[in-house]
Amino acid sequence: MLTTGAAVTNVTALAQVDREKIYQWINELSSPETRENALLELSKKRESVPDLAPMLWHSFGTIAALLQEIVNIYPSINPPTLTAHQSNRVCNALALLQCVASHPETRSAFLAAHIPLFLYPFLHTVSKTRPFEYLRLTSLGVIGALVKTDEQEVINFLLTTEIIPLCLRIMESGSELSKTVATFILQKILLDDTGLAYICQTYERFSHVAMILGKMVLQLSKEPSARLLKHVVRCYLRLSDNSRAREALRQCLPDQLKDTTFAQVLKDDTTTKRWLAQLVKNLQEGQVTDPRGIPLPQQ
Repeated sequence: MLTTGAAVTNVTALAQVDREKIYQWINELSSPETRENALLELSKKRESVPDLAPMLWHSFGTIAALLQEIVNIYPSINPPTLTAHQSNRVCNALALLQCVASHPETRSAFLAAHIPLFLYPFLHTVSKTRPFEYLRLTSLGVIGALVKTDEQEVINFLLTTEIIPLCLRIMESGSELSKTVATFILQKILLDDTGLAYICQTYERFSHVAMILGKMVLQLSKEPSARLLKHVVRCYLRLSDNSRAREALRQCLPDQLKDTTFAQVLKDDTTTKRWLAQLVKNLQEGQVTDPRGIPLPQQ
């Protein structure tokens, strides 16, 4: 039977062997012959190696190799000929970039290098085949990892790019999972004061967002998804914090959010029910009513 000391030594030795393997795989990314297996192995380990992101970022040629994997797929986008094998391989590279995007030590440098822009051609794709769906979903995951950090620099960066119209298109026509991640990204942008101000700055921006959210509510009334509905309601609630958007929402908030359409879907979701009640309350406040409870036009 092992003593405690021997057991600790064994664990340390095992950890060292694991780290040696990590170093080896990172080195193997630089060679086209060994890259595919290294991508696969490292993507499996990204949750269990806390400092993998700095190791990837600071090792010679690694980020260039990951970007090469992304650029190599561009010719397969148009015309859409992406195979499952190609999709799996590039998604392993994207998983490692997501790891870099979400780490506090590497996030700022990741943004300063404008690496998210390399993913936007994937978000532009419209093919419904599984390799393309997987590619879009994994690309959205990288942006989702960025916004999840609630860092101002992330929102400032994204607002200089075309991420909002890209997310809106996926929210309208993507798979349920892609729609959910795209709506989460929009929600995070809206929850930032700069993001809310940006979207409500012009009628064109606001109306585009409101139109897509309205279409989603209509679709959700036919094919309910509690998770997706939660993000949609939160987007509406946040829009109602802006006075101009609030005025517009009084006219265009879908009836399905005012009646009992979603009562069954939300019966166990107290948070979303609370958000929905607050949204309706926000839109009612400031309206003048006559004694019969009918809203009157404001003077």
